[in-house]
Amino acid sequence: MEPSGAFFAPWIIYALIFLSNAFLPARWVTGYVRHEHTGELLRYRLNGWLTFLLMIGLWFLVGYQHWLPWDWLYTWRWYSLAGAITFGLIFSFAFVLPFPSTGKSFLADFFLGRPENPQLWGGRIDAKMWLYLIGAIMLELNILSFSAHHQLTYGEDSNKGVFLAAAMLTFFICDYLTFERVHLYTYDLFAERMGFKLGWGCLAFYPYFYSIAIWSVADLPNPGTPNWVLVLLGLLFLLGWTFTRGANMQKFYFKTQPDRAFLGIQPEYITDGKRKLLVNGYWGMSRHVNYMGEIIMAIAIALSVGYPTLLWPWLYPLYYLALFIPRQIDDDKRCAAKYGSLWQEYEKKVPYRIIPGIY
Repeated sequence: MEPSGAFFAPWIIYALIFLSNAFLPARWVTGYVRHEHTGELLRYRLNGWLTFLLMIGLWFLVGYQHWLPWDWLYTWRWYSLAGAITFGLIFSFAFVLPFPSTGKSFLADFFLGRPENPQLWGGRIDAKMWLYLIGAIMLELNILSFSAHHQLTYGEDSNKGVFLAAAMLTFFICDYLTFERVHLYTYDLFAERMGFKLGWGCLAFYPYFYSIAIWSVADLPNPGTPNWVLVLLGLLFLLGWTFTRGANMQKFYFKTQPDRAFLGIQPEYITDGKRKLLVNGYWGMSRHVNYMGEIIMAIAIALSVGYPTLLWPWLYPLYYLALFIPRQIDDDKRCAAKYGSLWQEYEKKVPYRIIPGIY
């Protein structure tokens, strides 16, 4: 492959994902977010698993037929990343310039976005859900290629932690695809606008940065991490997942079926007669306990590759800290404005922001 081919590889992959997302069989679901002008609940066409399996199948076909080496995305990773960065910038400008200002500066509008929930062809393509699907699939392709490079380089003496990290990240992706509908009820969908942060973030940052633990050690030898340590790290990852997925599912059921028990937990809430806030179960532990779960999972991934003194794998959990603390502050401000005194009562019942007993 020539450098120009590697540069445009993400563009081709993203186009294939777009076509697959648009035309493969899918289910229509009604979401939580309302249209900014009509007030109607938006509908979404979801087929994440089918699109994912098709793209991963194509990756295996290309490698099996020897059209490209198994690790080609690793070999040409810098050119591929440059192509993704460029595509992300073009996409960001395309989703900011044509839309009216939000009243902020252009830099603020460009970074945070202008349109709220753009959709194409009556919801056949939802921009936000398409972006997350692209990020997930491109991340998985990078994981497969980077792990293949390590295996091809070291053979039987490969670092098992690389494959554990790959399994964790793959689990993270498959979990998202399995609960794709639940994502319609998360902060990104109802609070963020379409701009550089979301567009470039999903097209360039998410699929490349989230693989940084494997990227940074793919060429390094086996550090000899004991199997029992890897098992403990796998359990730590699952612990983090239980907080994140459990919290998101409890909130999802509370929004869609308010009286339904989750994992045997009957929902308890406070209300002002019109609105309700969940105050028990996961959401009684902290106001953003799902963020804590994400951070725990990222720490497990950083440790699993077996180089705890290497900086690069730690950038992943550090990024989550940098992302979630400002997001928590912003979300609390939004909720205070939305719920008023009810939110103040909630803060008294659930005083911790992210980590129970600490923060």
